[in-house]
Amino acid sequence: MKAVEKFDAREIRRKLGLNQQQFWSKIGVTQSGGSRYESGRNMPKPVQQLLRLVHVEQIDINKIRRDDWEVVEYLKSHDPELYKQLKKAARAKPRKGN
Repeated sequence: MKAVEKFDAREIRRKLGLNQQQFWSKIGVTQSGGSRYESGRNMPKPVQQLLRLVHVEQIDINKIRRDDWEVVEYLKSHDPELYKQLKKAARAKPRKGN
């Protein structure tokens, strides 16, 4: 299993030029909660993953639709080998800018 990457939220926020309210509200965290994470409080894994998706990978989570998740769940349960192959292929796909 892959280790969870640790992100320096404050550094990411500063590089993006956002204040705490702008940065943290995009992932559903209050400004005060985000401030605590930036000051060293342990960040829960779901918050870390949302931070990665939204601010590092630049994915607009508002565009992820319920039917996308339904397709993934169907594929996982009905053809797990194909799901694994597609997941592996997606991870190997070159990123934009590379």
